[in-house]
Amino acid sequence: MRHDKLDRELELILLMTENRSHTVQQLCDRLNISRRNLYYYLDFLRDTGFVVEKHGTTYRIDKSSPFFTKLFRKVHFTEDEAIAMRRLLEQSGAHSAQIEHLKHKLDTLYDLNILADDERREQQALNLSVIYDAIKYKRCVALRRYSSPHSNSVSDRIVEPFMLLNGNNEVRCYEITTATNKTFKLSRMEGVELLADEWSHERQHRRVFTDIFMFSAEEQMHVTLLLGRLSHNVLIEEYPQAAAYVTPHDASHWLLELDVCSYAGIGRFVLGLYDDIKVMGDEGFLAFIAQKIRQMSLSLT
Repeated sequence: MRHDKLDRELELILLMTENRSHTVQQLCDRLNISRRNLYYYLDFLRDTGFVVEKHGTTYRIDKSSPFFTKLFRKVHFTEDEAIAMRRLLEQSGAHSAQIEHLKHKLDTLYDLNILADDERREQQALNLSVIYDAIKYKRCVALRRYSSPHSNSVSDRIVEPFMLLNGNNEVRCYEITTATNKTFKLSRMEGVELLADEWSHERQHRRVFTDIFMFSAEEQMHVTLLLGRLSHNVLIEEYPQAAAYVTPHDASHWLLELDVCSYAGIGRFVLGLYDDIKVMGDEGFLAFIAQKIRQMSLSLT
Protein backbone atom coordinates (compact mmCIF):
# COMPACT_ATOMS: atom_id res chain seq x y z
CA MET A 1 0.00 0.00 0.00
CA ARG A 2 1.12 3.56 -0.72
CA HIS A 3 0.50 4.45 2.94
CA ASP A 4 3.05 1.85 4.04
CA LYS A 5 5.58 3.15 1.51
CA LEU A 6 5.11 6.70 2.76
CA ASP A 7 5.66 5.55 6.35
CA ARG A 8 8.94 3.94 5.33
CA GLU A 9 10.05 6.97 3.30
CA LEU A 10 9.44 9.27 6.26
CA GLU A 11 11.17 6.87 8.65
CA LEU A 12 14.13 6.66 6.26
CA ILE A 13 14.41 10.46 6.20
CA LEU A 14 14.42 10.56 10.00
CA LEU A 15 17.08 7.85 10.22
CA MET A 16 19.32 9.46 7.62
CA THR A 17 19.20 12.90 9.24
CA GLU A 18 20.38 11.63 12.61
CA ASN A 19 23.83 12.78 13.73
CA ARG A 20 25.37 9.57 12.40
CA SER A 21 25.66 7.53 9.23
CA HIS A 22 24.03 4.14 8.65
CA THR A 23 25.16 1.20 6.55
CA VAL A 24 22.84 -0.30 3.94
CA GLN A 25 22.24 -3.33 6.15
CA GLN A 26 21.42 -1.18 9.19
CA LEU A 27 18.87 0.80 7.19
CA CYS A 28 17.33 -2.38 5.77
CA ASP A 29 17.07 -3.90 9.25
CA ARG A 30 15.49 -0.78 10.76
CA LEU A 31 12.91 -0.48 7.97
CA ASN A 32 12.45 -4.22 7.43
CA ILE A 33 12.98 -3.91 3.68
CA SER A 34 15.22 -5.49 1.04
CA ARG A 35 18.35 -3.85 -0.35
CA ARG A 36 16.60 -3.46 -3.68
CA ASN A 37 13.77 -1.50 -2.07
CA LEU A 38 16.24 0.61 -0.10
CA TYR A 39 18.08 1.67 -3.27
CA TYR A 40 14.70 2.50 -4.80
CA TYR A 41 13.91 4.76 -1.82
CA LEU A 42 17.36 6.41 -2.03
CA ASP A 43 16.80 7.20 -5.71
CA PHE A 44 13.38 8.60 -4.84
CA LEU A 45 14.90 10.88 -2.20
CA ARG A 46 17.52 12.17 -4.65
CA ASP A 47 14.81 12.88 -7.22
CA THR A 48 12.75 14.87 -4.71
CA GLY A 49 15.42 17.31 -3.56
CA PHE A 50 17.45 15.47 -0.93
CA VAL A 51 21.25 15.36 -1.05
CA VAL A 52 22.12 11.73 -0.24
CA GLU A 53 25.75 11.45 0.86
CA LYS A 54 27.75 8.22 0.72
CA HIS A 55 30.82 7.84 2.93
CA GLY A 56 32.43 4.46 2.38
CA THR A 57 29.67 1.96 3.09
CA THR A 58 27.40 4.37 4.96
CA TYR A 59 24.70 6.83 3.91
CA ARG A 60 23.21 10.02 5.32
CA ILE A 61 21.10 12.97 4.15
CA ASP A 62 22.80 16.37 4.08
CA LYS A 63 20.76 18.71 6.28
CA SER A 64 21.46 21.55 3.83
CA SER A 65 19.44 19.71 1.14
CA PRO A 66 17.16 21.98 -0.94
CA PHE A 67 14.08 20.26 0.53
CA PHE A 68 15.05 21.24 4.09
CA THR A 69 16.00 24.75 2.97
CA LYS A 70 12.54 25.27 1.46
CA LEU A 71 10.86 23.81 4.54
CA PHE A 72 12.93 25.98 6.86
CA ARG A 73 11.98 29.13 4.98
CA LYS A 74 8.28 28.30 5.20
CA VAL A 75 8.08 27.41 8.90
CA HIS A 76 10.82 29.58 10.44
CA PHE A 77 11.22 33.32 10.80
CA THR A 78 14.18 34.91 9.06
CA GLU A 79 16.75 36.46 11.37
CA ASP A 80 15.43 39.92 10.39
CA GLU A 81 11.92 38.86 11.42
CA ALA A 82 13.22 37.41 14.68
CA ILE A 83 15.06 40.66 15.44
CA ALA A 84 11.95 42.73 14.69
CA MET A 85 9.73 40.53 16.87
CA ARG A 86 12.21 40.57 19.77
CA ARG A 87 12.42 44.38 19.60
CA LEU A 88 8.63 44.71 19.62
CA LEU A 89 8.39 42.44 22.65
CA GLU A 90 11.00 44.49 24.50
CA GLN A 91 9.38 47.80 23.57
CA SER A 92 5.96 46.64 24.72
CA GLY A 93 7.10 46.99 28.32
CA ALA A 94 4.90 44.05 29.28
CA HIS A 95 6.24 41.31 31.54
CA SER A 96 3.49 38.71 31.41
CA ALA A 97 4.32 35.01 31.39
CA GLN A 98 3.35 34.81 27.72
CA ILE A 99 5.65 37.69 26.73
CA GLU A 100 8.59 36.24 28.66
CA HIS A 101 7.92 32.82 27.12
CA LEU A 102 7.96 34.30 23.60
CA LYS A 103 11.22 36.15 24.27
CA HIS A 104 12.81 33.00 25.67
CA LYS A 105 11.58 30.97 22.69
CA LEU A 106 13.08 33.43 20.20
CA ASP A 107 16.38 33.46 22.10
CA THR A 108 16.46 29.65 22.12
CA LEU A 109 15.53 29.15 18.46
CA TYR A 110 17.74 31.86 17.03
CA ASP A 111 20.44 32.10 19.69
CA LEU A 112 19.90 35.84 19.95
CA ASN A 113 19.63 37.91 23.10
CA ILE A 114 19.05 40.69 20.66
CA LEU A 115 18.11 43.60 22.87
CA ALA A 116 20.24 43.16 25.92
CA ASP A 117 21.81 46.52 26.82
CA ASP A 118 24.96 45.47 25.07
CA GLU A 119 26.04 47.23 21.88
CA ARG A 120 28.34 44.39 20.95
CA ARG A 121 25.53 41.83 21.12
CA GLU A 122 23.37 44.10 18.98
CA GLN A 123 26.13 44.27 16.36
CA GLN A 124 26.53 40.49 16.47
CA ALA A 125 22.80 40.08 15.84
CA LEU A 126 23.07 42.42 12.86
CA ASN A 127 26.08 40.49 11.55
CA LEU A 128 24.11 37.26 11.79
CA SER A 129 21.20 38.78 9.88
CA VAL A 130 23.49 39.86 7.01
CA ILE A 131 25.19 36.45 6.89
CA TYR A 132 21.83 34.68 6.88
CA ASP A 133 20.75 36.71 3.83
CA ALA A 134 24.08 36.05 2.10
CA ILE A 135 23.65 32.30 2.52
CA LYS A 136 20.04 32.45 1.42
CA TYR A 137 20.77 34.44 -1.75
CA LYS A 138 24.26 32.96 -2.40
CA ARG A 139 26.08 36.29 -2.10
CA CYS A 140 29.56 37.22 -0.96
CA VAL A 141 30.20 39.27 2.18
CA ALA A 142 33.05 41.30 3.60
CA LEU A 143 33.89 40.46 7.20
CA ARG A 144 35.07 43.86 8.44
CA ARG A 145 38.07 43.98 10.80
CA TYR A 146 38.02 40.28 11.60
CA SER A 147 40.34 39.54 14.54
CA SER A 148 42.31 36.33 14.02
CA PRO A 149 44.31 34.87 16.93
CA HIS A 150 46.07 32.46 14.56
CA SER A 151 47.67 35.13 12.39
CA ASN A 152 47.61 37.73 15.19
CA SER A 153 46.03 40.22 12.81
CA VAL A 154 42.92 42.30 12.18
CA SER A 155 41.82 42.49 8.55
CA ASP A 156 38.87 42.46 6.17
CA ARG A 157 37.98 39.06 4.69
CA ILE A 158 36.02 38.57 1.46
CA VAL A 159 34.19 35.26 1.73
CA GLU A 160 31.32 33.13 0.45
CA PRO A 161 29.36 32.10 3.60
CA PHE A 162 27.41 28.86 3.19
CA MET A 163 26.70 27.28 6.59
CA LEU A 164 25.98 28.54 10.11
CA LEU A 165 27.44 26.42 12.91
CA ASN A 166 27.56 26.07 16.69
CA GLY A 167 24.23 27.68 17.49
CA ASN A 168 24.76 30.45 14.91
CA ASN A 169 27.94 31.59 16.69
CA GLU A 170 30.19 30.52 13.80
CA VAL A 171 29.91 30.53 10.03
CA ARG A 172 31.57 28.24 7.50
CA CYS A 173 32.91 30.19 4.52
CA TYR A 174 35.02 29.89 1.40
CA GLU A 175 37.68 32.61 1.58
CA ILE A 176 38.36 33.88 -1.92
CA THR A 177 41.89 35.27 -1.44
CA THR A 178 43.26 32.04 0.07
CA ALA A 179 41.00 29.63 -1.87
CA THR A 180 40.29 27.69 1.33
CA ASN A 181 37.29 26.84 3.49
CA LYS A 182 37.44 28.33 6.97
CA THR A 183 35.25 28.70 10.04
CA PHE A 184 34.82 32.25 11.36
CA LYS A 185 33.44 33.32 14.76
CA LEU A 186 30.79 36.03 14.67
CA SER A 187 32.12 37.49 17.92
CA ARG A 188 35.40 38.43 16.17
CA MET A 189 33.75 40.48 13.40
CA GLU A 190 33.30 44.23 13.82
CA GLY A 191 30.81 44.24 10.97
CA VAL A 192 29.55 42.33 7.94
CA GLU A 193 28.80 43.92 4.57
CA LEU A 194 26.63 42.20 1.97
CA LEU A 195 28.31 42.48 -1.44
CA ALA A 196 26.78 42.48 -4.91
CA ASP A 197 28.98 39.58 -6.03
CA GLU A 198 27.34 36.17 -6.19
CA TRP A 199 29.09 32.93 -5.24
CA SER A 200 31.52 31.75 -7.90
CA HIS A 201 33.20 28.87 -6.03
CA GLU A 202 30.25 26.81 -4.81
CA ARG A 203 31.86 23.58 -6.01
CA GLN A 204 34.78 24.24 -3.67
CA HIS A 205 32.57 24.67 -0.59
CA ARG A 206 33.31 22.01 2.01
CA ARG A 207 31.29 21.51 5.18
CA VAL A 208 33.10 20.75 8.41
CA PHE A 209 32.39 17.77 10.66
CA THR A 210 33.10 17.37 14.38
CA ASP A 211 33.41 13.88 15.85
CA ILE A 212 32.60 12.76 19.40
CA PHE A 213 36.25 13.28 20.38
CA MET A 214 35.93 16.97 19.39
CA PHE A 215 38.21 16.78 16.36
CA SER A 216 37.02 18.66 13.27
CA ALA A 217 37.76 18.15 9.58
CA GLU A 218 36.22 18.36 6.12
CA GLU A 219 36.53 14.60 5.60
CA GLN A 220 35.67 11.63 7.81
CA MET A 221 36.98 8.10 8.23
CA HIS A 222 34.82 5.14 9.26
CA VAL A 223 36.23 3.20 12.23
CA THR A 224 34.98 -0.10 13.67
CA LEU A 225 36.00 -1.45 17.09
CA LEU A 226 35.02 -4.52 19.09
CA LEU A 227 34.79 -3.43 22.72
CA GLY A 228 34.99 -5.47 25.89
CA ARG A 229 32.97 -4.59 28.96
CA LEU A 230 35.59 -2.24 30.45
CA SER A 231 36.25 -0.26 27.28
CA HIS A 232 32.51 -0.11 26.54
CA ASN A 233 31.76 1.33 29.98
CA VAL A 234 34.62 3.84 29.84
CA LEU A 235 33.56 5.00 26.37
CA ILE A 236 29.96 5.64 27.40
CA GLU A 237 31.02 7.37 30.62
CA GLU A 238 33.56 9.67 28.95
CA TYR A 239 31.70 10.20 25.66
CA PRO A 240 27.94 9.73 26.29
CA GLN A 241 27.07 10.58 22.68
CA ALA A 242 28.95 7.44 21.61
CA ALA A 243 25.97 5.35 22.78
CA ALA A 244 24.25 6.07 19.45
CA TYR A 245 27.02 4.23 17.60
CA VAL A 246 27.26 1.12 19.80
CA THR A 247 25.40 -2.16 19.23
CA PRO A 248 25.61 -5.40 21.27
CA HIS A 249 27.80 -8.09 19.70
CA ASP A 250 27.41 -10.84 22.29
CA ALA A 251 26.94 -11.13 26.05
CA SER A 252 30.21 -9.36 26.87
CA HIS A 253 31.20 -7.44 23.73
CA TRP A 254 29.90 -4.41 21.83
CA LEU A 255 30.51 -3.18 18.30
CA LEU A 256 31.39 0.50 17.85
CA GLU A 257 30.96 1.90 14.33
CA LEU A 258 31.36 5.62 13.77
CA ASP A 259 32.88 8.30 11.57
CA VAL A 260 35.83 10.25 12.95
CA CYS A 261 37.60 13.37 11.73
CA SER A 262 41.00 12.32 13.05
CA TYR A 263 42.56 9.08 14.21
CA ALA A 264 44.18 10.96 17.12
CA GLY A 265 41.15 11.10 19.42
CA ILE A 266 39.92 7.56 19.00
CA GLY A 267 43.54 6.36 18.83
CA ARG A 268 44.22 7.71 22.30
CA PHE A 269 41.16 5.84 23.57
CA VAL A 270 42.23 2.56 21.93
CA LEU A 271 45.84 2.75 23.12
CA GLY A 272 44.71 3.47 26.68
CA LEU A 273 42.60 0.29 26.78
CA TYR A 274 44.35 -1.77 24.09
CA ASP A 275 43.92 -5.12 25.86
CA ASP A 276 40.12 -4.73 25.92
CA ILE A 277 39.64 -3.54 22.33
CA LYS A 278 39.97 -5.20 18.93
CA VAL A 279 40.41 -2.84 15.98
CA MET A 280 38.29 -4.08 13.06
CA GLY A 281 38.95 -1.21 10.66
CA ASP A 282 39.42 0.79 8.66
CA GLU A 283 42.81 0.01 7.10
CA GLY A 284 44.02 3.54 7.74
CA PHE A 285 43.26 3.29 11.45
CA LEU A 286 44.94 -0.13 11.69
CA ALA A 287 48.07 1.40 10.14
CA PHE A 288 47.84 4.41 12.48
CA ILE A 289 47.71 2.20 15.59
CA ALA A 290 50.54 -0.01 14.32
CA GLN A 291 52.73 3.05 13.76
CA LYS A 292 51.98 4.41 17.24
CA ILE A 293 52.91 1.06 18.80
CA ARG A 294 56.21 1.04 16.89
CA GLN A 295 56.98 4.57 18.02
CA MET A 296 56.25 3.70 21.66
CA SER A 297 58.42 0.58 21.42
CA LEU A 298 61.34 2.62 20.09
CA SER A 299 60.96 5.23 22.82
CA LEU A 300 61.26 2.51 25.48
CA THR A 301 64.49 1.02 24.13
